[in-house]
Amino acid sequence: MILSKKKQDNVPEEATSEQVNETVGVLEEEKNAEQPEEKEDFSKELEAERDKYLRLLAEYDNFRKRSQKEREALYTDVKAETILKLLPIYDNLERALKHETIDEAFYKGVEMTMTQLLDIFDKMGIKEIPAEGEQFDPEKHNAVTHIEDDNFGENVIVEEFQKGFMLGEKVIRFSMVKVAN
Repeated sequence: MILSKKKQDNVPEEATSEQVNETVGVLEEEKNAEQPEEKEDFSKELEAERDKYLRLLAEYDNFRKRSQKEREALYTDVKAETILKLLPIYDNLERALKHETIDEAFYKGVEMTMTQLLDIFDKMGIKEIPAEGEQFDPEKHNAVTHIEDDNFGENVIVEEFQKGFMLGEKVIRFSMVKVAN
């Protein structure tokens, strides 16, 4: 066994085995006396590193969840913007269907196009906002005119000028309506 320079000074050059055993015993006692402190330091260090690791793991999990929510919100926003750009086509098809024509093939073609567009809206989760005869809801309807008419109740929608649409719970376009009373 190699002794440190400091400890070697305590051992004479021609030491007997008893003296060496005694010196080694003293050294082991000193070493054992230092170990509890070192163990405590190491356990504190280990606990600190474990805590750092758990915090980092939690931060990463939160980041992953937040990123997923942001991607979903971005997808919904892009979807809503795309549908919003298609709504003027819907409006034109609706006007074309309200207009009388003598050409049955033309009318049938417009009707089929409108049906196809509504099927696409349905598959994408786009729903029309009910308006006529409903209670006015400022979160879904845009009142452009008011009339005083005793035939209708308070804040009842009398006429719908432009259809409104929703994507899930998000309003893409408000219904333009006429409200009574």
